[in-house]
Amino acid sequence: MDLRDFYLLAALIACLRLDSALAQELIYTIREELPENVPIGNIPKDLNISHINAATGTSASLVYRLVSKAGDAPLVKVSSNTGEIFTTSNRIDREKLCAGASYAEENECFFELEVVILPNDFFRLIKIKIIVKDTNDNAPMFPSPVINISIPENTLINSRFPIPSATDPDTGFNGVQHYELLNGQSVFGLDIVETPEGEKWPQLIVQQNLDREQKDTYVMKIKVEDGGTPQKSSTAILQVTVSDVNDNRPVFKESQVEVHIPENAPVGTSVIQLHATDADIGSNAEIRYIFGAQVAPATKRFFALNNTTGLITVQRSLDREETAIHKVTVLASDGSSTPARATVTINVTDVNDNPPNIDLRYIISPINGTVYLSEKDPINTKIALITVSDKDTDVNGKVICFIEREVPFHLKAVYDNQYLLETSSLLDYEGTKEFSFKIVASDSGKPSLNQTALVRVKLEDENDNPPIFSQPVIELSVSENNRRGLYLTTISATDEDSGKNADIVYQLGPNASFFDLDRKTGVLTASRVFDREEQERFIFTVTARDNGTPPLQSQAAVIVTVLDENDNSPKFTHNHFQFFVSENLPKYSTVGVITVTDADAGENKAVTLSILNDNENFVLDPYSGVIKSNVSFDREQQSSYTFDVKAVDGGQPPRSSTAKVTINVMDVNDNSPVVIYPPSNTSFKLVPLSAIPGSVVAEVFAVDIDTGMNAELKYTIVSGNNKGLFRIDPVTGNITLEEKPTPNDVGLHRLVVNISDLGYPKSLHTLVLVFLYVNDTAGNASYIYDLIRRTMETPLDRNIGDSSQPYQNEDYLTIMIAIVAGAMVVIVVIFVTVLVRCRHASRFKAAQRSKQGAEWMSPNQENKQNKKKKRKKRKSPKSSLLNFVTIEESKPDDAVHEPINGTISLPAELEEQSIGRFDWGTAPPTTFKPNSPDLAKHYKSASPQSAFHLKPDTPVSVKKHHVIQELPLDNTFVGGCDTLSKRSSTSSDHFSASECSSQGGFKTKGPLHTRQGCFSDDDRSKHPIQNMGC
Repeated sequence: MDLRDFYLLAALIACLRLDSALAQELIYTIREELPENVPIGNIPKDLNISHINAATGTSASLVYRLVSKAGDAPLVKVSSNTGEIFTTSNRIDREKLCAGASYAEENECFFELEVVILPNDFFRLIKIKIIVKDTNDNAPMFPSPVINISIPENTLINSRFPIPSATDPDTGFNGVQHYELLNGQSVFGLDIVETPEGEKWPQLIVQQNLDREQKDTYVMKIKVEDGGTPQKSSTAILQVTVSDVNDNRPVFKESQVEVHIPENAPVGTSVIQLHATDADIGSNAEIRYIFGAQVAPATKRFFALNNTTGLITVQRSLDREETAIHKVTVLASDGSSTPARATVTINVTDVNDNPPNIDLRYIISPINGTVYLSEKDPINTKIALITVSDKDTDVNGKVICFIEREVPFHLKAVYDNQYLLETSSLLDYEGTKEFSFKIVASDSGKPSLNQTALVRVKLEDENDNPPIFSQPVIELSVSENNRRGLYLTTISATDEDSGKNADIVYQLGPNASFFDLDRKTGVLTASRVFDREEQERFIFTVTARDNGTPPLQSQAAVIVTVLDENDNSPKFTHNHFQFFVSENLPKYSTVGVITVTDADAGENKAVTLSILNDNENFVLDPYSGVIKSNVSFDREQQSSYTFDVKAVDGGQPPRSSTAKVTINVMDVNDNSPVVIYPPSNTSFKLVPLSAIPGSVVAEVFAVDIDTGMNAELKYTIVSGNNKGLFRIDPVTGNITLEEKPTPNDVGLHRLVVNISDLGYPKSLHTLVLVFLYVNDTAGNASYIYDLIRRTMETPLDRNIGDSSQPYQNEDYLTIMIAIVAGAMVVIVVIFVTVLVRCRHASRFKAAQRSKQGAEWMSPNQENKQNKKKKRKKRKSPKSSLLNFVTIEESKPDDAVHEPINGTISLPAELEEQSIGRFDWGTAPPTTFKPNSPDLAKHYKSASPQSAFHLKPDTPVSVKKHHVIQELPLDNTFVGGCDTLSKRSSTSSDHFSASECSSQGGFKTKGPLHTRQGCFSDDDRSKHPIQNMGC
């Protein structure tokens, strides 16, 4: 056995012993035409790869690297950190990737790649097989846009004629699935025949008798569709020519023939001779052989068919590695419309005509074809991945791989045809600086064919000793305001290497812009003036680096502390402090905090504060900076206070600074809205029946002497609009017509309008009455004012829109009762008189007349008395108008809210009715809050609306603005106290604006006040707007 045979045997044994720990395989399935960055798989997750070294127990960051040829356009990419596999911008086209191969649905189109996992201690080679599934990206196409078919005129009905099949590069269900004949003219039909190989052949069916003399040409369309989603299709023109008849078709002896021919068969070699017979004679028996339309153009290039003899010969060199099987359809025609068909399967057999191929892909990138390794690289350092292949099959394609001579490298088999080139022992630069050897791949054919690849490896010397500092941490101190170039210290380090590997240079690290360092001597100096207030301590590193290749370095930490000097004055956070406080804030309350800083340290930063010019309105803590009030605030008296504050530090000499302070007094919602228009609660507006919806029929305007949101007003109709005839603008107060009035709407309408501000934390409000008289004219104004006067007896939560008629009917009823009663009395008197006359006609005649006169007057007096009683009865609700509510308050336990136990006292006749109670929990946003003054809720209801009822547990504010206000006849609703003069704008207590004498509960009684909204003489000049109606 010679040396070459020994290497072959060793390589064969290595190929048989695969390292399963190093080599693993993954299979993924994707669809073609995917966009870029679509995830395919995750190598560590799919292989359950651990980042822990089983031998050492240490954890490391793994690097995933795709092994590829130089210049290749990769179809996928691998994330080096996570091992995730993604698609690239290079399109994966299944038809292009597997071109030339006959892939049926059950066959797989795939490509393979290799990924290595580094570093060496965690090395693995992952072989990945990616199966590409077909997508419907190709439409089926006919071989020609125009298909010509000739059919004899004596063709029987239901005869079939083959139509050239369409082809689709897609496979499976995405391939050809359906044919359809368009415009068959009822003469022709279409049928599909499926071959054993799964091909669909369309056939034209004759459905009517043909007569060439009547019509010799039929033009139709044939449509082909695939089964993909979305479905693709194409059409071709089908032209049928009716010809004269030849009634016997040729017949092949064998319709299915299979032959074998070696791939090295020379051009002209006979493959097979087909023979067909025809029972006809003469010209009808002359047979002509042609290729069928289904034969691929590539197959026609390799084989030739003799049209007369039917002999198939090789006309171009065959290559089994390119196409292993050729299917040929041969048609034998005697000129008739139905040729005979035979299918020939030509199998190209393999010969050993391809040497092995060596695919050398480097894991360590070479420089000019040479791999550079360090002499410190460990054993089994991976250099390259070698893939050997042979296009031949069976024995001719079996390949072994080996290194031709003894070197400190070996090949480790990871798959049947893949090897890793790695170091087999430690490398020594001093022993051998360079290696050059060949890798040999040999197949098992007879004779054997070989291929070699040259590998060059060079070793590099190492610098393995870094410089060492004498002190790992260097601490220094220097005063601020130093001079530039001040010497600080000398830094030194040593290196145990020699030559250029021991030459040391020094370099400052980051955050060292205030320092200079001599690169050779290590002298450290100050390059700038230090300011301790900007930076008190500098921490940076100094690096000592040798000149080795690669250079080694080490670092030392340098800490420079800057000592303080009193060079900074106290500094306020603001030059002008602005604080905002609510009016009525108690005395000695905290109104703000002054913040001052001093950039110095120690005694130099101790700051004392004082007020310069305040008039003793405020007290300032000299150390904390807290400002407290020495007065009670009232925004109406004084809206702001301004003074200066001085800060002095404890340095020598001391430094100082000043700042301005302004205390702004914020408004509190302590004033209810005051109604300016309408000027009286007894005025009215005429609404003609011709008024159109959307037109303004009345206006409500009010003002609030508060500021900000406390003066923003909102207008709401709370009663009297149950028909929805009117609408009020919540901002402007304009009352518009919502619907066109009808005759049923004629009469007086009373709207109760609530005007509330948007104050915080509690809203205040006022009520006003708006009377609208719906009629074409208002000729009798006194009648309307009489109606308005009578509505004062009607509760505000009742609708009085139709109340004018009851008042008229009431007088009419009284008169009618009086007339009937008088008539009955007269009848009785007459009857008695007649009876008495019958008995005493002459005796009591004069007395009878006087008695009759007295009896005529008595019913009238009684009627008048009854009228007076009725009128008194009608006036009784007027007293209840102002005696409508009794609210019992519990004493406040909380400073903000207290529960109110309130019940509305209603007249007895209203209590007897079944009137629903109003639920404040479900009230709409425009409904009054339980703690708001709502006059309407205390009256009897004449409308479908429910009577208002305060729940016993309704929480309201303890502040004094929940008093129910009375209704003046000629002005707006105001506070519940005697006059508005108590609402002094200079009051220091914002809760005192409408404070009343009662504390626990109250009852409001008495007649209506007529001008309760007017101010006193002292306040008229302050509130001219509110006193316009006075």
